Amino acid sequence: MAGETRSNLPEGQKPIDKVQQLQRRLYVAAKRSPERRFHALYDRIWRSDVLREAWERVRSNRGAAGVDRETLAEVEGSGVELMLGAVQDALRAGSYRPSPVRRQGIPKPDGDVRPLGIPTVRDRVVQQAAKLVLEPIFEADFLDSSYGYWPKRSATEALECIRKSFIDGCTWVLELDIRSYFDSIDHARLLG
Repeated sequence: MAGETRSNLPEGQKPIDKVQQLQRRLYVAAKRSPERRFHALYDRIWRSDVLREAWERVRSNRGAAGVDRETLAEVEGSGVELMLGAVQDALRAGSYRPSPVRRQGIPKPDGDVRPLGIPTVRDRVVQQAAKLVLEPIFEADFLDSSYGYWPKRSATEALECIRKSFIDGCTWVLELDIRSYFDSIDHARLLG
């Protein structure tokens, strides 16, 4: 049935289990064949279990409303399954279009303002679904020495790696951060 977001799962199996299985399969395939290109992933993003897990992550992250001013509580009040079904139908039909991002300035300690873009709840769900599907593929290419943006890695683990490396005789640590990178990049080229 169109818009159906419930899975026929065995008793006791949660949707995250199927999502983790998908992620593991994608990771293993990418790790085994680094040269492999994944051409058909779009249908994985609209899977009901992936959308459900994406919703759960968006809900747990909380966050403000986007340009449509729809809050998480309002989505829950009007029906999460209804929203997920509509998103799934739009993705499947190829008619899904993200909304503009609400811009909000966040004060920085130095008195400057950092621009923040706040997507709508629906857009955050779709972004999270895409992340669930794509992340394991890219994660397979990460080096063991990488800690930034790697799931389940922390700054504390990076510091421990540095400590151990000094004991082993390493004397250099490289940390890079490009100041205001997304403020200075040519956005027209990104949309290219």
